[in-house]
Amino acid sequence: MKQILFLILLSMMGIQDGQARHSRLGRADFQAKVDGKQTDLYYLTNKNGVEIAVTNFGGRVVEIWAPDKNGQFADIVLGHDNVNAYANYKGERFLGATIGRYGNRIDKGQFTLDGKDYQLPINDKPNSLHGGDKGFDMVVWDADQTNPQTLVLSYVSKDGEQGYPGTMKVKMTYHLSNDNEFVITHEATTDKNTVINLTHHSFFNLHGAGNGTINDHVLMLNADKFTPVNNVLIPTGELTDVTDTPMDFRKATPIGERVDNNFEQLAFGHGYDHNWVLKRKTANELELAASVHEPVSGRYMEVWTTEPGIQFYGGNFFDGSMIGKRGQKYNYRASLALETQHFPDSPNHPNFPSTVLKPGEQYKHICVYKFGVK
Repeated sequence: MKQILFLILLSMMGIQDGQARHSRLGRADFQAKVDGKQTDLYYLTNKNGVEIAVTNFGGRVVEIWAPDKNGQFADIVLGHDNVNAYANYKGERFLGATIGRYGNRIDKGQFTLDGKDYQLPINDKPNSLHGGDKGFDMVVWDADQTNPQTLVLSYVSKDGEQGYPGTMKVKMTYHLSNDNEFVITHEATTDKNTVINLTHHSFFNLHGAGNGTINDHVLMLNADKFTPVNNVLIPTGELTDVTDTPMDFRKATPIGERVDNNFEQLAFGHGYDHNWVLKRKTANELELAASVHEPVSGRYMEVWTTEPGIQFYGGNFFDGSMIGKRGQKYNYRASLALETQHFPDSPNHPNFPSTVLKPGEQYKHICVYKFGVK
């Protein structure tokens, strides 16, 4: 009955089964068996014509169609046009993915919890990155599309998976509001003390995916401090003031204005690839973390979060060798990621906000990407 009602709603909105109004991708290219589980493509649509395509392989956002100041739509996230390209990735692995159990890096893949040492896979030498060899981005999630604007994804991560303790039950709700807000709600519970840091990893280009640099995008980060890193991108443990450095985005600034400055942190990251400490007023309410404006199209995106940090990555490791949707090359500094999160390597830094989750507690992290024009 739910599926019948959903198809009726699609019909009323002028959408055929499995075909969104803007999407050029077909469901058939995303229907496969991965590790014995069925993958598919799901569409979220709102009354304004904004559309998001999601595959349950890794909870990945495949497309986001958003209008410019003239009402012209473009797909503003990088991705592939079939599930096999994600499952058998070459180059960038994390396109549009949900990241877990632990987003960002853990030093040498090691941490100690309750007096016990844990070793995680080393997949970003010499560190563990984004959950290990087979993080949440590489598993098939159970999917339930409750209405044209909401998709619920769930996954059970078994005790010991990728070296992490505890069986963790995870639920993510993707909702596209009629205010053009893409709301991602991460929730999790565990049966043993563990660590968790879920985040979302879409790569955005507000010109349209594959359509030029992001260095002309104007970025604001609501942060007075950032967490400096060593030469393998592990935080030193310091919280450093951004004043008089290229890391100061409190005033909206073109990304490319200072990216090549002679500054050690930029050398370590080959550009921007750092965590900023958000200037929060509350403990866990939604607050504005960042905004991005692309002046030519007028597209504008705000990022809101309940988290204490945000990782800004400026596409420094793309080199044009990856071919994405519609045969477009994904070039150097032609995309950006804004990942709301707890800080990298937090289990090894007691002065950072804790990422420990215990039985009886619920982890909840909300991230909102709001699309508009200026």
